[in-house]
Amino acid sequence: MPLPLGFTGAWLDRADQLRTNAEAFAAASADPRAVCLVLDGIDFVPGEGGGLSWEPLDAADDRALMLLGIDAAGIPHFVREAAQGARIDARSRTVMRLLPLLSGADAALYGGARSLVDWHARHRFCAVCGSPTALFRGGWGRRCGSCNAEHFPRVDPVVIMLAECDGRVLVGRQGGFPPGFFSALAGFVEPGESLEEAVARELFEEAGIRVSDVTYVASQPWPFPSSLMIGCRAVAKDPALTLDTTEIEAAMWVDKAEVRAALAGDMGAPFMAPPPLAIARYLLEDWAG
Repeated sequence: MPLPLGFTGAWLDRADQLRTNAEAFAAASADPRAVCLVLDGIDFVPGEGGGLSWEPLDAADDRALMLLGIDAAGIPHFVREAAQGARIDARSRTVMRLLPLLSGADAALYGGARSLVDWHARHRFCAVCGSPTALFRGGWGRRCGSCNAEHFPRVDPVVIMLAECDGRVLVGRQGGFPPGFFSALAGFVEPGESLEEAVARELFEEAGIRVSDVTYVASQPWPFPSSLMIGCRAVAKDPALTLDTTEIEAAMWVDKAEVRAALAGDMGAPFMAPPPLAIARYLLEDWAG
């Protein structure tokens, strides 16, 4: 199976020991070799050859630094918080067009930085008392200056799954998808439910099917803005569909030959497959062998 998944396999040591040691963090930020990721809001700026762009730390830039990690040569890598009032587009179409320029490892590193910067931009005030918060723990948390409440970057769990029935799997599309594009069904995990329960609930709510035998396949961070996609399979008891058309515009059962044709980009395939970065494609590739 193709590994790693998109947005996984970043090449930096996250160096948690530097996050919790103020003196060590200060020394890392004073290292003359230290570099900072160049962003436009939260979109990356392509460098030479299409990779990420890095620049020396600018002492004149007073925006807070967040430690991304240390490379094999011991060089600290940072990203700065977004400027006050900067335009933050968590679902930027521009960056989706640029992502193919990145290697898998660079995409993984950028995805983490993007989610982190986006989270800080949205959490400048305390959720407990409403007072301003400031970065701490190397940029991997915020602390309220009034009530001392601590806040940490959130990750939203999302189940994404293929239901299987009689040698076919279910794919669906939302109204905003490109023409002919179908993917695995997905939905956010709700408070008080397991992953298996979330898979069963989402498939019933969106497609009207009852499933059992839910199994885990793989997971993927998805930085738009900060989801963790949890890939699963399930077995449907009956292929009859009842779609929630507010969520799903169309859905269909497809067999392995049809999935393979879609993955190969055949003109006669019954649907357009998800792009290589998406875990939905990984699930289809895994199922189709």
